Amino acid sequence: MNENEIFQVVKNVTLEVLPFIPPDLVILEGSLKDLGANSIDRMEVVTRTMETLGLNVPLLEFGRVKDLRGLVEVFARFVK
Repeated sequence: MNENEIFQVVKNVTLEVLPFIPPDLVILEGSLKDLGANSIDRMEVVTRTMETLGLNVPLLEFGRVKDLRGLVEVFARFVK
């Protein structure tokens, strides 16, 4: 699975968690916080994406993530 495919999963999950967000606003350079996600929303996006991808990523890996590109990069490191 490449980063574009991972981003599509992240985007789909983000739109499920934040259904009021227009899809065109969910971009790699954007952050969940900028989209209006609170800390619980952000954690839900992370955990639901992990479930969808079948991954078990240590949560500490997400500590320095600033935008969706960073989120995708973390997931990509754990995809086999």
